[in-house]
Amino acid sequence: MKLALLQVTSTADPYANAHMLCQGVAEAAGEGATFVATPEVSNLITPSRTEQAEAIHSMESDPVLSALQEAAQRHDVEILVGSLALRSDADDPRYVNRSVMIGADGQIRAQYDKIHLFDVELSAQERFEESSAYQPGTKACVARTRVGLLGMSVCYDLRFAALYRALAHSGAQILSVPAAFAMATGRAHWDVLLRARAIETGCYVIAPAQCGVHPSRCGRVRHSFGHSMIVNPWGEVVGQAQDSPEIIYGEIDIDQVNAARRRVPSLEHDRPFEVGSAP
Repeated sequence: MKLALLQVTSTADPYANAHMLCQGVAEAAGEGATFVATPEVSNLITPSRTEQAEAIHSMESDPVLSALQEAAQRHDVEILVGSLALRSDADDPRYVNRSVMIGADGQIRAQYDKIHLFDVELSAQERFEESSAYQPGTKACVARTRVGLLGMSVCYDLRFAALYRALAHSGAQILSVPAAFAMATGRAHWDVLLRARAIETGCYVIAPAQCGVHPSRCGRVRHSFGHSMIVNPWGEVVGQAQDSPEIIYGEIDIDQVNAARRRVPSLEHDRPFEVGSAP
């Protein structure tokens, strides 16, 4: 099965982002892709909380989600919306960072709220506190798709190997890691972590990413690392973008998942253990 990853530079305007993403879906479908994936916060990305509050929607009214549902049906493709920043239905006033799987009929098949939130001080000039604006998810998700069983995650989840182990044990053959990685951590860790998650689980890893500079009316800018990747179950990079908007393509062959797991059947070798302390 042929898949496409859209690497884009989303803005603070969800309607412009919807148009851009639908163009990408149409182009990918024209190239024969039957599964298309978009990055984290595909609908809205800005360093300004004020701009975000003005533009954010609920899941029912989000213009990017509705446009991509229509595009999926029009082009007969499945679309993984890497994630959307959305207002929550819960009592918690914070938003959710939600990954959504859309079937080729335009219907929502699965959704996953990002569990691990990016609260990090990379330097005196670069600090992130995702938990101040977003509430964490509590449930992992494996979705059934045309290309195989998909274990869903979002960006910072990548650093928590136990999540991917659990997804693989629950049947996942492909792991999705849509992202808007920071530049410093992207240069240091993006490639090695994606390859590690593939090797540890014998899964394909697909990682569509935001790239470039995201401006804001407040004068601050946010930079995203890009370098969207497709990694096969043996840990080999079989597709990689650079640092500007583009579409990368790859093939998913579930026989490769089975072959990798036969060669190194580590999922069958997990054993319970206790952690003791030295006297």
